[in-house]
Amino acid sequence: MTGYLMQSNNLQLAGDSNIVLNYKRDPHNYITQLFGEQLPAIRTGFFNIHLTKGVMVNPHWHTNASEMIFVIHGEVITSVFNPFQQRLMTYCLKPGQVAILPKGWFHWIITQSEQAHILAIFDEPTPDIVYASDFLRCTPKEVFKQAYCINEEEYERAVAPLKQSVILGPPLDCFPANTHLASVNQHHMANLPHTANSMYFAR
Repeated sequence: MTGYLMQSNNLQLAGDSNIVLNYKRDPHNYITQLFGEQLPAIRTGFFNIHLTKGVMVNPHWHTNASEMIFVIHGEVITSVFNPFQQRLMTYCLKPGQVAILPKGWFHWIITQSEQAHILAIFDEPTPDIVYASDFLRCTPKEVFKQAYCINEEEYERAVAPLKQSVILGPPLDCFPANTHLASVNQHHMANLPHTANSMYFAR
């Protein structure tokens, strides 16, 4: 924060993070935000993320910012891929608990409770976001065939529903995915160690 900004006659030190809508999947699953554009006096910013069971913050990564997830209400699972140790680090978070998602690390968030409200707080005023949905739909099928020996036609059919960025998933027109997501939740929980603490770490 510069001295010039602090001495401005238009200095504003309060803001409302509920006003600016970033993304809306449906009336119960949406994201609002407060960043420097809305409140110039801050040098960081955050997303208000409201979720219901069966909905997740889809896989993505940030090229310029680290992120801290803070749970206000409900329960979520955060998973982040550690590129140095080549392993997935998974945490089950309840209100008041946090998880760090380092800059450039691939991650996602799955809702465990009927409803959840979390803050995604960044150390940069404008975080860049790369969505896995865009990476998948924009990579030519021939590339995946040559790189990984994946059947071109099967890959093309698999990514065909991805017409645009998918931020909160599954898409509204993907009814069977809710059942699949429940099995993903069970898989995550089955691989977490049994402990009395509500914050878990998948080793």
